[in-house]
Amino acid sequence: MRTSKGLLFLLLAGFVVSVHAQNGYWQQRVKYTMDVDMNVATNRFTGKQKLEYWNQSPDTLDRVYYHLFWNAFQPGSMMDERSRRQGGIMIGTKQDWDPRVKDRISNLKPDEIGYQKINALRMNGVPQPYEVQGTILIVKLTHPILPAQKVIFDMNFEAQVPLQIRRSGRDNPDTKVQYSMSQWYPKLSAYDKDGWHPTPYVGREFYGNFGDFEVNITIDKNYILGGTGYLTNASQIGYGYEPEGTAVKRPAGNRLTWRFTAPEVHDFMWAADTGFIHKTKKIRNDLTLHLLYKETKSKADKWEKVLSDAERALPYIEQTFGRYPYKQYSFITGGDGGMEYPMATLLASPGAWLHEWMHEWFYGRLATNETRYSWMDEGGADYADTRVSNWLNQQGVQGYSRPDSTYIYYQNLAKSGKEEALSTPADHYNTNYAYAQGSYIKGALYLVQLGYILGEEVRDRVLLKYYDLWKFKHPDPDDFLRVAERTSGTKLDWYRDYWIYTTRTIDYAIDSLWEEGGKTKIRLRNDGLMPMPVDFLITFKDSTREMHNVPLDLMYQAKPAENKTIKWLVYQPWPWTNKYYTVETNHRLTDIAVAEIDPSQRMADVNRRNNRLELKY
Repeated sequence: MRTSKGLLFLLLAGFVVSVHAQNGYWQQRVKYTMDVDMNVATNRFTGKQKLEYWNQSPDTLDRVYYHLFWNAFQPGSMMDERSRRQGGIMIGTKQDWDPRVKDRISNLKPDEIGYQKINALRMNGVPQPYEVQGTILIVKLTHPILPAQKVIFDMNFEAQVPLQIRRSGRDNPDTKVQYSMSQWYPKLSAYDKDGWHPTPYVGREFYGNFGDFEVNITIDKNYILGGTGYLTNASQIGYGYEPEGTAVKRPAGNRLTWRFTAPEVHDFMWAADTGFIHKTKKIRNDLTLHLLYKETKSKADKWEKVLSDAERALPYIEQTFGRYPYKQYSFITGGDGGMEYPMATLLASPGAWLHEWMHEWFYGRLATNETRYSWMDEGGADYADTRVSNWLNQQGVQGYSRPDSTYIYYQNLAKSGKEEALSTPADHYNTNYAYAQGSYIKGALYLVQLGYILGEEVRDRVLLKYYDLWKFKHPDPDDFLRVAERTSGTKLDWYRDYWIYTTRTIDYAIDSLWEEGGKTKIRLRNDGLMPMPVDFLITFKDSTREMHNVPLDLMYQAKPAENKTIKWLVYQPWPWTNKYYTVETNHRLTDIAVAEIDPSQRMADVNRRNNRLELKY
C-alpha cells in the first residue's frame, strides 16, 4: 500500500502512543508556534502564540494551567519573599540567600520589573475565562478536553523583560549581555500520571511537555541571536549562520525576523546582544557546535576552547551516557551562572560549560520533573560532569584537573544538622545550602554508590539502558530503579528508600580481629542507620590481596567480581538487622598488613577513620 509521508508519520505516532499506553505510560504533547515583536527601546515585546495540545492521557481535563514565570520579578512576589526570608537564616557565618537574588526584587522600579500579561485566550476559537495567581495562569475551560482529543489554544500576550536577577533578564551587570530570554513565554504546565504541576516560580527548576517549537522573533537588525532550535532563514540573517559560500540577502529596513524551529524539545530559550561573537565548529557530519560570547579579548581563548574541549569529550560522553540526537548545540554567554535549556545553555563564564552540557542528557532528554526530583537532573549532571572531567584530564586536556570533593561536601552536610531528604521538592528545602549540597552532591553520590553496589560495568549498562528506554520521556525515581533492577538482577528498593527518602547515614567499622585454628577472623560492625553491602580488602605482607564481598540481604544477589587480578570471596548476605558480621581468611593474623572496608572509597561512609587497620608486628 502506498502511503503519504504525512499519513505515515501519523501512523507511526499512533503506534508509539499505543505502545506507551499498553505499557501503562503516556505523556502529553504540544506544538508551539509563536511570533514575537521585540521593542529594544522599552524592553517589551508582544507575542502571538498558537498552541496545539494533544491530550494523550486517559483523563478528561476541565482546566489547564500556564506558567507566567516573569511575574516573579516583582516586589512582594513569592520569589522575593522567599529570598528575603533566606537572608535571615545563617549557615555558619553566611546568610543563606542566593547572592544573585538577595533583596534585589524588592527594589525593582516599574520599568525594571518583569511581567507577562495575557490579552486574549481562545480554545478552538472560543474565548476562555482565566485568572492570574502570581506566576500561574488558571484557565477553567468552557468545554473539557477529552482523552485522545487535540485542541488549539490561541493567545495574545505582552511582556516586559525584567532586569537581570535570576536566569533571565536584561542588562546583565556581569556578562553585559542585553537579553537572556529564558522562561520568556506563557508555558503550558505539565500534566502526567500525578495530575497537573502548576508549580509557582519561587526560584528553582522546571518541568515541561515535549513537542515542537516554531518561533519567529522580530528585533532590530544589529542584534545577534542564539538559542534553542535551528535557524531556518540563515541566508537572510547572516552573522555566521549562513552556509559557507552563501551570499547573505537581508530584507530592507532596520529590523530582521529570525525564524527558528526546534523539534522534540520541552522548552525554548534565546539570547540577544549587539556584541556577540559567533563561532561554529562542525564536529561531525550531523552536528555543529555554536558559541556566542561577549568577552574581552583576553578571555576569548577560554571561550573558544569550549568548542574544542566539547569536540574532544563528545565520543566519551555518548559512549557513557547515550547519543546526542540533534544537529546542533549552542554555548551562549548570558544568565547568571550556568543554566541548561534544550539544545543550548546560558553561561556567565566558560568554566560551567560541561555541567550545563551534561544536562542535555539529564534534563534535555531524560526530562524528569525537576521541581519534585531535582536530584535526578542536578545529581546526574554533576556526576557526569565529574566523570567526563576526569576523563578529559586523563587525556591531557588542560583545565580539568580537579579533586573529587563530593564526599567531603556530603559529610559536611550530613554532620551539619541541615540535611533534608532528597525527596523534598526543590522550592521547599528550608535552606539553599541543603538544596545545593543535597540535589547536586548527594544526588551525584546516588550514581557513584550504585557503581559500588552493582559494580562499575553493570552500573554503566544501567545508565545506557535507562537513556535508551526513557529519552524524550519523563522518568521518575521508580522508573530508573526498575531499569537498574532489571539490568542487574539486584533488588534496589532499599537503596532508594534510605538514600532518597531519609537522611540516615552509613558508618561501617572494623570491630575486632583474632586468630582461631590457624585462621584469622575479623568482625565488622555497622554503626550507621543505613545498611549497605561491604567490600573488605585484606592485604598481606607478601603483597597478595583478598577481597571479601559481603552482600546486603535486601539485594538478593552479590555483585560480580570487579577486580579479577585478586582473589574475590563472596559471603552469605549480611541481614540488615544485625550489627555484626564476621569474615575470615586462611592466613595467620601475623600475615596481615592492612585490612580495609571499602578501599575504593565509593561508599559514603561518614566516618572513614574506623574503616582501615594497619597491623605492624
